[in-house]
Amino acid sequence: MSEDLRPDLCVIGAGSGGLSVAAIAASFGVPVVLVERGRMGGDCLNVGCVPSKALIAAADCAHAMRTADRFGIGPVEPAVSMASVRDHVRGVIAAIAPNDSAERFSALGVRVIGAEARFVDPGTIVAGPHRIRARRFVLATGSEPAAPPIPGLDGTPFLTNETVFDLVETPRHLLIIGGGPIGVELAQAHCRLGAAVTIIEAQRVLSRDDPEMAAVIERALLADGVALRSGASIRRAEVRDGRIALHLEGETVEGSHFLVAAGRRPVVKGLGLDEAGVRHDQSGILVDKGLRTTNRRVYAIGDCAGGEAGPYKFTHVSNDHAGLVIRSALFRLPVRVRPDLIPRVTYTDPELAAVGLGEEEARARYRAIRILRWPVAENDRAQAERRTEGHAKAIVTTGGRILGCAIAAPGAGDLIVPWALALAKGLKAQDLAGLVFPYPTLSEVSKRAAVEFLRPSAQNPWLRRLIGVARRFG
Repeated sequence: MSEDLRPDLCVIGAGSGGLSVAAIAASFGVPVVLVERGRMGGDCLNVGCVPSKALIAAADCAHAMRTADRFGIGPVEPAVSMASVRDHVRGVIAAIAPNDSAERFSALGVRVIGAEARFVDPGTIVAGPHRIRARRFVLATGSEPAAPPIPGLDGTPFLTNETVFDLVETPRHLLIIGGGPIGVELAQAHCRLGAAVTIIEAQRVLSRDDPEMAAVIERALLADGVALRSGASIRRAEVRDGRIALHLEGETVEGSHFLVAAGRRPVVKGLGLDEAGVRHDQSGILVDKGLRTTNRRVYAIGDCAGGEAGPYKFTHVSNDHAGLVIRSALFRLPVRVRPDLIPRVTYTDPELAAVGLGEEEARARYRAIRILRWPVAENDRAQAERRTEGHAKAIVTTGGRILGCAIAAPGAGDLIVPWALALAKGLKAQDLAGLVFPYPTLSEVSKRAAVEFLRPSAQNPWLRRLIGVARRFG
């Protein structure tokens, strides 16, 4: 039966960002309709962040068994059952799914509609039998895997992040196109679970990250046994004698399985954006710094947002966007996205995390900067746990103002948080240097890097004279 709905807010897409908008708005008593054509929780819960981290946890366990001799314990080659690993991944998803379920959001007061949404005019969408005329719309449709234009790819079976977690057998040899975060995370995980893995990357591994820091991850991948083909372009893909064959320049690489992790594209098809007066391009739905589209009644957040939304497509970005939209749509407050404050993490072992400017960007913008480094190997907790790879690298002005930081270390995603806070609040390296960090923790790597800013002061002749005078007076 058709029904006309007139909520204050209509959210299209029940991924992380859309769910956050709906939940927060409903908590304020705002009438909300949430439309989702697929599974509640979106990519992050079902085929992205959650399953990948569950897979990585299983792989880390296998790695710990193989390397137990570091602690005087006999190493064991684990018997990996990929079907059981898949069940573990699905179990983690199932444990989290109730938080994102239609039942929970209905209980919060959100009207949940399972249908495909399409604008028919600037103020109306159709979703199944429903016509929804809302005061404000929020587009949170996310993104999907993008397949590169490789000859023969259409006739070659390949995996994406939407299918790779369904494997029930360990690949004999997994070929991966793409050396970005998704590619390297899944490469290391499958290697530790017993697969031979080869990454083919047209540039270098983690090409968007600081080269110095990306090199730490590259060394870790090689140490685990991942084969790298950097600076390689694929001329053709085909199936040959039952195996996947990727023809590079001067070389052919064969494997049993093939994963495409070469980027994503925003989901905008079928939304009726032209009918709504909403502009979009290859970057996604065009928004201003307040996440409004060219239709002032419509916002776009998360992976589907382009324009001024910034280059980062992470779950925590979607959640940040959700908070900004709530302030703008409900309270009419001015808001502005700040991509420069977004922390980025690649969940390899060691992890790589960064926030703010990298060294190249900082040198291009500022006349003079200082680089502060501290090795993980100089940290007592890291030595105790035999996990000493990596270092912290902070970029500051000559006066100590923090411009950015990158950390390659175990748990770097957690270690980057104080740097993100310092950057957001305009703090200096001196502020972190003066903070008391608990001992022994890996977090002391950040303190020691910050203390490096003060080291030249110890050589200051005036300070040395002052200390000498003070000594004369006892």
